[in-house]
Amino acid sequence: MHQWIAALSANLLLVSAAAAQSAPAAPRTRAADDDPIRILVARLDLAAYKSTIKGLTQFGDRRQGTERNRAAVDWIEAQLKSHGCANLARLKYTYSPTDPELPSGPPVARKPDAAAGGARYRGIRGRTGVNTDPQQQPDEKLRALNAEPSKSGAREEVYCTKVGATHPEEMYIVGAHMDGHGWGEAANDDGSGTALVMELARIFSSPDVKTERSIRFVLWNNEETGLNGAYAYVAERAALQGREDPAGSGRYPEPKWLGMIQHDMMLFDHGMPRSDGTVSKEQRPEADINIEFQSGAKTADDAQRLAWEFYAANEAYASDYPASVGPHMTNTDSTPFMDRVAAISLRENERGREIGAGWDPHWHQPSDVFATFNDQDFRLGLNAAQTSLGALARLSGASLVH
Repeated sequence: MHQWIAALSANLLLVSAAAAQSAPAAPRTRAADDDPIRILVARLDLAAYKSTIKGLTQFGDRRQGTERNRAAVDWIEAQLKSHGCANLARLKYTYSPTDPELPSGPPVARKPDAAAGGARYRGIRGRTGVNTDPQQQPDEKLRALNAEPSKSGAREEVYCTKVGATHPEEMYIVGAHMDGHGWGEAANDDGSGTALVMELARIFSSPDVKTERSIRFVLWNNEETGLNGAYAYVAERAALQGREDPAGSGRYPEPKWLGMIQHDMMLFDHGMPRSDGTVSKEQRPEADINIEFQSGAKTADDAQRLAWEFYAANEAYASDYPASVGPHMTNTDSTPFMDRVAAISLRENERGREIGAGWDPHWHQPSDVFATFNDQDFRLGLNAAQTSLGALARLSGASLVH
């Protein structure tokens, strides 16, 4: 009996030690008003965030391989340039899908998404799918804007870089995908994430902001076809990390990756579908920002630590909505990075267990338009921006210079 009790005590000590390693640090008190990071976070503005999302919707769903997608890439680049974001560049690649273009016709409805990254889902499931029927879009002008089909061929995605003052050879990558589909405006998927990244680029690019390490802001293309833009970036640039070019110049076209942070669908946390499949029209009181890492990734330990850094930043700097951390990151542009560097994603719900189970009825549907969402929804996205800005400012060593 004594031996059994001793063994049980030893096991409890091991469990406690493991929990201590994986649990977040003790909650930090909210930052003081004169904290320079708080000053930077205060530069985020709900009206500006909404305006950027609205600007993206002028290009409809921005489906890859179309003129509206190319026009959106040009617009994003012009906006970043107007914000003073330096080192603007485009990654160019070719996309030739092996599967034929989905034909127009009735909406494609599939079983609720099972891609939960190893998680079991328990609860009511709603229908999910990709709408391919233009007649499901009641707005004739939007239907016409989205009419051009996707074509194979050359693709481009734009990025810019805040160069670190002390460690330009090290970099955090901050991303969102600018393409969408479903015959809507892709306002939430992923105009909400794209606008967030653009707003962060605007603030970090201010001439009175200095960072010790570099930050790259990337707006991926071809996410909806299988993360192709992010995979192209990894294929073309991973081997260039940390190389000074030209030698002795202090310039690093591809600094060493320290972490990759993805933002994908930021607005809609209205809760589980009801028994009849409908979802509440109002943001639920328990709405939060889901910070996810992938427990099966080779860098899972580092990714989990990065996720808790963002959790702590949410506690210090987010104004309205809390954050939660989960281990089931999946099906987003951080996936191509996750076995190479700590990679996390921020979003409205867990990708596999909740969005994949129909918690967002506007996902890939004609109803994903700016007018669908209210200020509670937009404020959830703004709080995600506050969370990411606060965390990146800490991690990159941001300060204000006068």
